[in-house]
Amino acid sequence: MKSFRKVLTLNVPSRIGFVNITTEVEAALRESGIQEASASSTRCTSPRRSSSMTTNRGSTATTSASSRSSPRTSPSAVTAQRHGEDNADAHIKRQLMGREAVVAVTKGKLDFGTWERIFYGEWDGRRPKRILVKIIGE
Repeated sequence: MKSFRKVLTLNVPSRIGFVNITTEVEAALRESGIQEASASSTRCTSPRRSSSMTTNRGSTATTSASSRSSPRTSPSAVTAQRHGEDNADAHIKRQLMGREAVVAVTKGKLDFGTWERIFYGEWDGRRPKRILVKIIGE
């Protein structure tokens, strides 16, 4: 069993946005040399409490729909009063979206559904954020 770790750094220029990081994760997988891994072995984790990781259909329409619906899910004006900062909604959105995406590896490739891709969701951007890619397999 082999373990590989890679840290990606992103800086989303707007407060809220989605970035398709599939290409970067595929490059990390190639770098690792791992060919087979179980369903829980390729993890992309966002260790920041105001961002998310998810898999979804790889289209602009899907990510822009998520961005548009997020203010209705957790309005920032309401939560800021109780949190004391302007990013309380970001913490709630992270809870709803999740902190990591998990993908299996088969024959050296990410084992996706037809249109599935890995997305980093930013809820309080405009500064560098880390993404941890951890791959465990053979």
